[in-house]
Amino acid sequence: MTTPDEHAPHPPKLGGLVPFSSCDYPGKLACVVFISGCPWRCHYCHNPHLQTRSKTPTEPTWDDIVNWLEGRKGLLDAVVFCGGEPLTERWLPLMMAQVKAMGFEVALHTGGAYPERLKQCLPYLDWVGFDVKAPFAEYEGVTQIRSSGDPARESLRLIRDSGVAYECRTTIHPSLLNDDALLRLAGTLAVYGVQDFVLQPFRPNGCASSQLLQQPAPANYPSPATLQQLSKLVPGTRIRAH
Repeated sequence: MTTPDEHAPHPPKLGGLVPFSSCDYPGKLACVVFISGCPWRCHYCHNPHLQTRSKTPTEPTWDDIVNWLEGRKGLLDAVVFCGGEPLTERWLPLMMAQVKAMGFEVALHTGGAYPERLKQCLPYLDWVGFDVKAPFAEYEGVTQIRSSGDPARESLRLIRDSGVAYECRTTIHPSLLNDDALLRLAGTLAVYGVQDFVLQPFRPNGCASSQLLQQPAPANYPSPATLQQLSKLVPGTRIRAH
């Protein structure tokens, strides 16, 4: 199998490596590989330095990471690919195949911006954290990109139909998603058969959006009544503290 390396045309553009994580793949000890590049500009993004498709000389190459992983067999359970939007990386399916062949489980954090590449990755995946931004028709209010809900909708369908384990998670802030919008979103997820829906309170770390930073979330957001209704729509609804 051809695999990417630093000498290949357009080698993988990596944004960093977290060597050990117990929270990026539930129940697994993993490392996290960050991919540079994202087509969306979400208001709450806390990795804006990964939005551009670039690589700095200080970041590891894919060869560096593969060599490092050789010494982590038996110590790590999995490799998580994150971003940015990791599906921007043309080499990603081959990178996943390489990691899988080394005996690691493979996980993906994605917003689903590129369904066709996701389709190529699904055979190698053990778990997906799917970042659903809003009701699909309302994505532009979060991503600032028109029609961005269309590929996200298709990606969720692909994940659901694949049989790969997954959770949907949504970063929440009242200026982007009020209680009614959260209920609309949960209703959509229920139609897709989603069982695990994680609400992630907005974090100001790294965020550059004055819209969010100047409007702190009230203590009762989402309201207890809304949380109860969300749980009726998607029984696995929960809030994840960072």
